[in-house]
Amino acid sequence: MLHLVTIPCLKDNYAFLIHDAATGATGLVDVPEAAPIRAELAARGWTLSHVFLTHHHWDHVDGLPDLAIGPEVAVFGAAADAHRLPALTQAVAPGDRIAFGSTEAEVIDVSGHTVGHVAYWFAQAGLAFTGDSLMAMGCGRLFEGTPGQMWQSLSRLRALPPETLICSGHEYTESNARFALTLDQPPALVERLDRIARARAAGQPTVPSTLAEEVATNPMLRAADPAMKAALGLPDASDAEVFATIRALKDKF
Repeated sequence: MLHLVTIPCLKDNYAFLIHDAATGATGLVDVPEAAPIRAELAARGWTLSHVFLTHHHWDHVDGLPDLAIGPEVAVFGAAADAHRLPALTQAVAPGDRIAFGSTEAEVIDVSGHTVGHVAYWFAQAGLAFTGDSLMAMGCGRLFEGTPGQMWQSLSRLRALPPETLICSGHEYTESNARFALTLDQPPALVERLDRIARARAAGQPTVPSTLAEEVATNPMLRAADPAMKAALGLPDASDAEVFATIRALKDKF
């Protein structure tokens, strides 16, 4: 088992620390800014050993130089994105497995938000770090990839075990949920929005969330749902076409 710490950064970003008590290995997923990460490491007495970068956008990597990590810290990122990432000690490709303490992470291609975006799935710990691909109640805007490419990426994540915790990169959940209600209003979505609103009012994060929650309520994962297709007036459209419609509607929301 890994100990997971969610760290709010910048205005609405998240970084994540994972710690393997058995070995002392401590990983960091994305580095929006250094100060809150340094503070969390110091408070817990953990020493950073691994950094996992999901994609090149500044609000996921710009804090790395200020962390002033030494050469003993392994920095992982996608080989396809290496030219836009900070210096890596290991460039990885989809399907690669990265040893971390007493467990390992599998690299998953989740291109769409950017080309070369990857997620890290720690199967034994039930954790998936998805950056700006699959988000709580949404998915990242398509800056570089196509709707078809993003739907393939989301489908890979959707196939993970339902109890997987989805550790995504931003606190966009409440806005995403309000958009979802404009499409249809299943009871599970209405109930989740209430929980989200209460959490945010109390200053609590809504990330991570379970994959089961996302499959049931996230419109970006419901493109194959006949109820969603009917709500959009697209009963005979392909799943990818329905996703493209949902993503285009979100862009205008």
